[in-house]
Amino acid sequence: MRVSLSWLREYAAVPAEATPLEIDTALVGAGLETESVEDLRERVSGPLVVGRVVSVEELTEFKKPIRHCHVEVGEAEPRSIICGARNFAEGDLVVVALPGAVLPGGFAIASRKTYGRLSDGMICSARELGVSDEHDGIIVLPSDVEAAVGADARPVVGLDDVVFEVNVTPDRGYCFSVRGIARELAQSMNVDFRDPAALTVAAEATGEGPYPLRVEDTEACPRFALRAVTGVDPKAQSPLWMQRRLTHAGMRPISLAVDITNYLMLELGQPLHAFDRAALRGTLVVRRAHPGEKLTTLDDVQRVLDPEDIVIADDSGVTSLAGVMGGSTSEVADDTTEVLFEAANWEPVSIARTSRRHRLVSEAGKRFERGADPELCAVAATRAAELLVEYGGGVLDEHVADVDHRRPAEAVRLDAGLASRLAGLDYSVEETAGALRTVGCEVEVDGDVLVTTPPSWRPDLTDPADYAEEVIRVRGYDMLTGELPNATQGRGLTRGQRRRRSVGRSLAEAGYVETLCYPFVAPEVHDAFGLAADDVRRRVLRIANPIAATEPELRTSLLPPLLGALKRNIGRGHRDLALYEAGLVFLPKPGAEDLPVPELPVDRRPDDADLAKVAAVVPDQPRHVAVVLTGDFAPAGWWGAGRAADWTDAVAAADTVARAAGVELTVRQGEYAPWHPGRCAELLHDGRVIGHAGELHPEVCEALELPRRTCAMELDLDALPLPGIVRAPGVSIYPPFLIDVAVVTDAATPAAEVSRALSSGAGELLEAIELFDVYSGEQVGEGRKSLAYRLTLRAGDRTLTAEEAVAARDAAVVVAAERVGATLRSV
Repeated sequence: MRVSLSWLREYAAVPAEATPLEIDTALVGAGLETESVEDLRERVSGPLVVGRVVSVEELTEFKKPIRHCHVEVGEAEPRSIICGARNFAEGDLVVVALPGAVLPGGFAIASRKTYGRLSDGMICSARELGVSDEHDGIIVLPSDVEAAVGADARPVVGLDDVVFEVNVTPDRGYCFSVRGIARELAQSMNVDFRDPAALTVAAEATGEGPYPLRVEDTEACPRFALRAVTGVDPKAQSPLWMQRRLTHAGMRPISLAVDITNYLMLELGQPLHAFDRAALRGTLVVRRAHPGEKLTTLDDVQRVLDPEDIVIADDSGVTSLAGVMGGSTSEVADDTTEVLFEAANWEPVSIARTSRRHRLVSEAGKRFERGADPELCAVAATRAAELLVEYGGGVLDEHVADVDHRRPAEAVRLDAGLASRLAGLDYSVEETAGALRTVGCEVEVDGDVLVTTPPSWRPDLTDPADYAEEVIRVRGYDMLTGELPNATQGRGLTRGQRRRRSVGRSLAEAGYVETLCYPFVAPEVHDAFGLAADDVRRRVLRIANPIAATEPELRTSLLPPLLGALKRNIGRGHRDLALYEAGLVFLPKPGAEDLPVPELPVDRRPDDADLAKVAAVVPDQPRHVAVVLTGDFAPAGWWGAGRAADWTDAVAAADTVARAAGVELTVRQGEYAPWHPGRCAELLHDGRVIGHAGELHPEVCEALELPRRTCAMELDLDALPLPGIVRAPGVSIYPPFLIDVAVVTDAATPAAEVSRALSSGAGELLEAIELFDVYSGEQVGEGRKSLAYRLTLRAGDRTLTAEEAVAARDAAVVVAAERVGATLRSV
């Protein structure tokens, strides 16, 4: 909000010697951030005076209108000045920049001959002086202006002021007014404050109002006041001081009635609306909009209203979008003589939703959605009517409407030591109570407890922490020390956190790049993945307000967003990619969609029953880990040929995850979309399938526009048990015994199952097992294969003998025969 220093001085007794920098520092000390400080005295340098037009000569020999004027500027002789504007006449008071003056933009004024005449100065417009954007003509001062001819014109046009632009945070809406900022400035500088709201005494409501009124929704409109003025001079202009203040605030003067509403909104923080009373029909009704109703607002846009919108209507339809913007059917016009001022208080959430729903940002909406002071409705309406009578020559209607359904403010019990504990400073009970009274609170001291009631203009004070923050702010943020509080001793990372970090670090060390994807997917991805109609991954949660309408669902697998990232990188020119992500998937609980969404209490901690209702509808969110890879896994170079990524790399990534998690996985062939049926591995732990790895189906690659033979792996990380205490392995000083064994099995038997059987049979002496040969042919028979393993045996307390090694090998073959039907190969 932009506010001038002269306006602030009217209500805050700022010392005359205070500099703009000191005032800026005081505002910052009060917790108000100033975006800029503009000293208007620096806009124009040199002589700028009030002049009176003595004579005007029309020069008709030129293509455009040119006037040769003689202007009295307080010197012995009038100045000769050439001017192209035509909105002034002889005898008018104008603003004159004399030679030596420099206008905004570095425009220097000098005596020069033009159009065959001497121009010894310049008659200025508002735009040329930088006081507004008006450029239709030069500034014509009112005849009763309190400045002599030849006097400095800066005070007259407002160039003797300083304008502060204050950034108002959402929780301090009362500072969207001169009243609020002046109050904070006075408190910060420890000077007197004069409340502008106390300068007007609002009349009590009469039995009959100035216009028939009915408030149907008192929750959305707790207070509604009306005052009327008749016999207004429609040609009356706003006083110069009011125009000047509106201009400094960044508003353009429009008409007297509208300027009064804008002026009081800036001064008090209470938006008003001016109706042409003669244009209204029937009774004014405050209600919710009816479905299909339309309103053309003051910005000439026709809007289709929502049933949640609060409106003001009469018998002809909706006349105003309450708290946001008025309608064009009842606006004050150039011939309006009967003005009805409305000052209401609106429920902030409703106004905020209406503003966003219609994408309509207004000065009134900014204040109402932050919470306006309900005490000001009758005051603002009365003062608006009085100003219109004073400057518009009207007659004040004695009838007053004031529909008041406000609820009393609730008191909050506050531990007097809370601010001290939060700030690390020692505030006494008296200091705490005094600080709260400074901001307008009513405070009763009950031992170490303060019973506080917030002022009407502070709807943000609802909790003890809010009051503690006010105490700290009033006593001064600069008193806070830079010492950090002692941190409580933590327990370090949980086992789950350590496992997640280990998994991520292991994949990164294996060459994978971590990717963080949005958890949103498009419904079409399920078809692209080739999921069956009854696949559980098709049962998803839809988002009520998705970021992108094309992706309204929460993922049930990490692969769709991760493959999207892969495709995006390929589109950027990358060909060899290995990406991974560890994140949550969202699996709706059966029947949860039929349960109502529970509303948790905000005035107390939810109990077990409340939490159980939430748990019933919140989806399961297990943490998965997934990788995708394409292109060369090992690059080619001078050292030799590269190697393309294949399904074995995806399985190896699963093994990397398992080793980092401290578990072992069982791998077997499987069939699961979106993987290729012949190149898909099931990942099992403790007999349960927890993931899959392999090459994606060619049709999936085509549907997603991915390179052929793209590979992927995904497993449920939460399905793995958390690792316990890891014991350091023993290191034997004795030599290993290497012995080979070849067994014959069915061709369909996985080598991994044979390896596990041999390992189990070899017992504790087995240190390592390695498959080094696979053979199928006539020597082993049709439908059979030979698997040759190298066993590394070692004892921790002795050197093994050949007899012990052979016995371990034979025991391994026996177990393999029992589990997978393997026989020792003899040829």
